[in-house]
Amino acid sequence: MGKLIEDYGLIGNMVSCALVGIDGSIDWLCLPHFDSDACFAALLGTPDHGRWLIAPKKGEIKNTTRRYLPNTPILETTFETETGVVCITDFMPLTTNEKKVELLRIVRGIRGQVDMEMDIVLRFRYGETVPWVRQTDYGIRAISGPDTVELLTPIPLHGENMKTRSNFTVTEGSYVPFTLTYHPSQEEPRFISDSRAALTVTSDWWQEWASRCYNAHASVPPEWRDAIVRSLITLKVMTFQPTGGIVAAPTTSLPEEIGGERQWDYRFCWIRDSALALHTFLSSGYMDEAKAFREWLLRAAAGHPEQMQIMYGLRGERRLTEEELPWLPGYENSRPVRIGNGAYRQKQLDVYGELMNTTHLARMSQIGSATSWQFQCTLLRNLEESWHYPDEGIWEIRSSQRHFTHSKMMCWVAFDQAVKAIEIFGLEGPLDKWKKIRAEIKTDILTHGYDSERNTFTQTYGHPGLDASLLLLGKTGFLEPTDPRFIGTVEAIEKELIEDGFVLRYRPEESTDGLSGNEGAFLVCSFWLVDAYALIGRHNDAMVLFNRLLSIRNDLGLLAEEYHPGLKRQLGNFPQAFSHVGLIDAAHHLLQSYIPQP
Repeated sequence: MGKLIEDYGLIGNMVSCALVGIDGSIDWLCLPHFDSDACFAALLGTPDHGRWLIAPKKGEIKNTTRRYLPNTPILETTFETETGVVCITDFMPLTTNEKKVELLRIVRGIRGQVDMEMDIVLRFRYGETVPWVRQTDYGIRAISGPDTVELLTPIPLHGENMKTRSNFTVTEGSYVPFTLTYHPSQEEPRFISDSRAALTVTSDWWQEWASRCYNAHASVPPEWRDAIVRSLITLKVMTFQPTGGIVAAPTTSLPEEIGGERQWDYRFCWIRDSALALHTFLSSGYMDEAKAFREWLLRAAAGHPEQMQIMYGLRGERRLTEEELPWLPGYENSRPVRIGNGAYRQKQLDVYGELMNTTHLARMSQIGSATSWQFQCTLLRNLEESWHYPDEGIWEIRSSQRHFTHSKMMCWVAFDQAVKAIEIFGLEGPLDKWKKIRAEIKTDILTHGYDSERNTFTQTYGHPGLDASLLLLGKTGFLEPTDPRFIGTVEAIEKELIEDGFVLRYRPEESTDGLSGNEGAFLVCSFWLVDAYALIGRHNDAMVLFNRLLSIRNDLGLLAEEYHPGLKRQLGNFPQAFSHVGLIDAAHHLLQSYIPQP
């Protein structure tokens, strides 16, 4: 078996990113952008599908440790051998030109002497295309159609079996830089002349950004503070700086079930996920990110309201055609490997509520705009009728549309926030009409989405199955936290959806979602249970569950989409924005409830 998902660390520059394995191998890198074709795709195949290894020679490693430089996404991996200690620093410098991206690896000798190996296998188009590689006076140049990658290093390189390799030795005080730089083939390359200066500039920028977090003050428990800041940095890394869009995850096709078919491409901007991430940024004190997302949304969703999609590309692209890559065997033989995502054609009514919720918070933070309110009113006029219809729901089922209780609840939230916008801020809108629709939706949910015999709300109208998204009934204000129906729903989910202390989204065997197999526990759902516990006064249970969730992060503080309690490993795309949003929001809730603010 290869590396576990949690064996990877993330580095990035808000244009693209890479996954660096604990063994010193970069197994995933898309250039020049998050959603570009991968030139290192060993994550979903073998080393022959592209990777970049720098490490002590095989058999010589006694111990490996790694860490991020404080408050940055700069990764340090330290290898100890019988003869010495070596440290590799991996990072991606910030760029002002999204077409030209660099990745730096700096090898430093810490103690003694260490024999090293470097093996770089460049394979464009997700591991399928072998580029034309030729040596230069500074390293190598690899060209494949419109894409060119250059490798700069002072050590000698040689070609071997369609790969580029090198063996070198570092001693105490040695400093060996490697720079991988991408540029369009028709343009001239841009080289970083001073790797030390680039490291300092990159570190300083990230540390200043992280220092602005509201909830990083001294009264916060250190482990919580580190978890909050690391999650915020991870979300920022996954923000596409040129447009303000946020990818749901920087990977594709990491499986929700090992060997199963549940794997998807998450390198796009879901309105729901992005809105929740921006809600998190706002509550943490980051206004610029909220403004950038607002502008991205206005551009992406511009047009007829009935044509608003649930997700878009990084720049607002609408066509995200899904296809399979048969030449990649998949992570631990989990097929198919997919790029693109067919869910862009789905209807998911809950996105209206997420949007209105986030824009209301933005308005409360004094960053609303007249254009934004006009856009919201246009969407609400469409929702006045469409809330009656079934949809695919928050979990993007690939079977028939249904009346999901969570979707209806978020439609209620949309009109509730619109009413508040008019009443609190004096904005223009059909107040009485929207109040009436809000009341109609609530009556509809209480009539069709609530099982009075079991004292719980259900996933869909007329079906007994449960859904973890119902944990949001109290947080959204649809019900008071003290309402027996909300407490009953929390208790029902505890009884039916918890496995080994973690919350499932739903039971696939009870809720036909159009796919075979099962999946792990969806991590954001467990964070929602933390919030629900806190709301209903079960403070100790909230703290215990939150600390349990912190304990399953990898050694760098990163979380994937899911966790398998039985296998004790992370599953799904990695790192996952939804999981880190859940962590930050749960921490904020607990801090506001139990820990005195300065």
